[in-house]
Order: sequence, then structure tokens, then C-alpha cells
Amino acid sequence: MKAAIFNDFQGPISITSVEDPNPTDFGVVIKVVASGLCLSDWHGWMGHDPDIVLPHVPGHELAGKIVAVGKKVKNWFEGQRVTVPFVGGCGACTYCLEGNQQVCDYQFQPGFTAWGSFAEYVAIDYADENLVELPDDMKFLEAAGLGCRFITAYRGVREQGKLTSDQYIAVYGCGGVGLSAIQIAKGIGAKVFAIDITDEKCKLASDLGADYTINARKNDVVQAVKELSGGGVH
Repeated sequence: MKAAIFNDFQGPISITSVEDPNPTDFGVVIKVVASGLCLSDWHGWMGHDPDIVLPHVPGHELAGKIVAVGKKVKNWFEGQRVTVPFVGGCGACTYCLEGNQQVCDYQFQPGFTAWGSFAEYVAIDYADENLVELPDDMKFLEAAGLGCRFITAYRGVREQGKLTSDQYIAVYGCGGVGLSAIQIAKGIGAKVFAIDITDEKCKLASDLGADYTINARKNDVVQAVKELSGGGVH
């Protein structure tokens, strides 16, 4: 297969031919149809992640089709359209059983603990615990970001913040995670403040559903939020 690979941290990235991956007993191989680019990929290339072993193929935001299945995988088969969270818990340790897979001591991370999705194929471990099947009407390009920026925002907004439809929320910073948080909050039915330091980002937030946008370089954010919400956000 062809893959984007670097041999040195902060060194050149080249497209080259490498061996196709094989699934582990509990894993699958996915033909990558769409893959996102995340700031974490830059950190990995810079050498900030101790899990990375050179040479390395980055990429952890992905969606595609299963093309090979490990012999102990129970719930998946070739041809299924899937995505995966950027942190794959083992499913058996105390953290995973508590619902905190993101701190699993045995976690699998494509693009960090193993080669990632900047390639034609990527091997994913712990398939039964982590793969998510895509609805038929969801495009691969739309799905590729779900397992990173959207799942990060969802945990903060819904699982930790417990946001409900009768509440206000303020999102500071309208980058990938912030814009995801805005869309999730609007899906819940909440009123959303989007706060950034450029008009361009504020407009993008508005286009994606934010009820109010505030440019922090031009306005007193606290005062504006209090006035528009009748006291403040939840």
C-alpha cells in the first residue's frame, strides 16, 4: 500500500510503498476512504508523543470499509462501513469498565501507538470494543472527524457538562473542537454563545448554529454574555 511516512521527527514526510497491514486476533484492517488532519498529528511529527516509534505513519481521524477481520473478532465482518474513536480502550481493565476508556493503560491509538490512517489501509485493534458502524446515509468524509473532535466535544458538553435544552452554554474558541461543541449543543436544543477573536471564526460559528457570537477583541465577553442571557450561562 501507499502511505505518508516520516523517518525522523520534524523531518520530511514522503508518500511511499509499504507492506499492507494484517489484523491482530482482536482487530481489523480498514480501507481508508477519508482521513482528517488534526493538530495532534503535528505534535506527533514534532516528537511530542513518547508512544511513537520511527518510522511512522500518522493519522487518527478516519472512516472506511473493513477488508480483513481477526480470528477472534465477534461483531464485525468485511465490507462494513465504520469509524473509530482516536483512543481505543481494551474493554477489560478497570478504567474501561468504568467508562473511562480514554485513560486505559492498554489503549490503542492509530497514528500514535501504531501506524495510522494517512495510508490506504490501517489496522485497528480491539475492534469489538471500539468500532462504530456508519449509517447508510452518512458520508465517509463526514464520519472521519467523529472519533476525535466530535467525541471530545460530546464528552465535555453532554457527559460531563450534562447540558440540557433549557440551558445556555458558552464555547470559547471556534476551532475544530469548539465548532463541534456548538453543533452538539444545538442538537441538544440549548442556546449557544460562540466566542473567538476573529470575525471570520464568529461567522463560521453562526453558520453552524450559534445563537450569539462575540468577538473577544472587540467586546467585554462577560458583560455581553450576562446581558444576552439574562444573567449568565449554566
